[in-house]
Amino acid sequence: MTPDEIALIRDAAQRLLNDHATRETIAAAETGGWPGELWSSLADAGLTMALVSEGGGGVGLDIADALDLAGLVAEYAAPVPFGETMLAAWLLDRAGIAVPDGALTFAGIDADRKLARIPWGRSAQLVLVTEHNGQAVLALLEPGELNWEHATNMAGEPRDTATLDPAFDTARFVPSPISPTELRQLGAALRSAQIAGALRRSSDLAVLYATQRSQFGKTLSQFQAIQQSLAVLATQAAVATAAAGYAARAIAAGSPMPAIAIAKARCGEAAGAGSAIAHQIHGAIGFTLEHDLQFSTRRLLSWRDEFGGDAEWNEAFGRLVLAGGDVWKAVSGR
Repeated sequence: MTPDEIALIRDAAQRLLNDHATRETIAAAETGGWPGELWSSLADAGLTMALVSEGGGGVGLDIADALDLAGLVAEYAAPVPFGETMLAAWLLDRAGIAVPDGALTFAGIDADRKLARIPWGRSAQLVLVTEHNGQAVLALLEPGELNWEHATNMAGEPRDTATLDPAFDTARFVPSPISPTELRQLGAALRSAQIAGALRRSSDLAVLYATQRSQFGKTLSQFQAIQQSLAVLATQAAVATAAAGYAARAIAAGSPMPAIAIAKARCGEAAGAGSAIAHQIHGAIGFTLEHDLQFSTRRLLSWRDEFGGDAEWNEAFGRLVLAGGDVWKAVSGR
């Protein structure tokens, strides 16, 4: 796919998000509403099938461009399982399974037949099981085959736990094209891209507020301390974007580690520092439900811990460095 074609896809996604990812839609989703119009606009445009091959009815985007698209959706705090559906559809396509219509998600099942903290579980038409007792498997489950316990993350996004019906026939499991470890890495790359998107929006909102809000006869943006904070926040957003892009390109090149470990750890750090700075600039108003900032920052703090937090991925990177033997070269690049 040419750069011009990719740019057209991204522009189309941005127009749809501008039209349908409104604050009313986001707020309604947090009280249990399903943003059907927003979801339909993305699905009908084929964007949820971004990673599926053209032969499988998809767009056939490269993984790096698809993750960039997920970051754009996150920039708008769109309350839909876009990234989860995109990855689940890609897995099904790689396994030679026809991708069904509707929202998808994925989770592993433990020895007690439990699927814990399923992203967007209650909102998905089908749940893709990706792991069973440590084995890489695939099986599509309908919500009625699971007993549900509803929960949410800090951003109000469903993170439900479900137990598989005892009558479920495990013979329905088929081998997965990737291992559970590889899927966790992809999930970390997805959350990294989403964190980068939410940080960009947080930085934009902080700049807008600082240029509009006046104090002592000057806009906040004219105070040196605020200028410095805005610069640091923009830097955190830029670093997260670079780190997420680095991981996405590494996946596309077939060498996902240690790039994913670096990206998720660095994006997690940026999420914590960036959300704190954005709220400092906004003052108390940034914490209120009436202001859009909290839509982004609550996602930042939720996504930071999903598919592994900073400590886990820093440790993973450290182990890879030690295994390689040349610590100085890994740290300095020389």
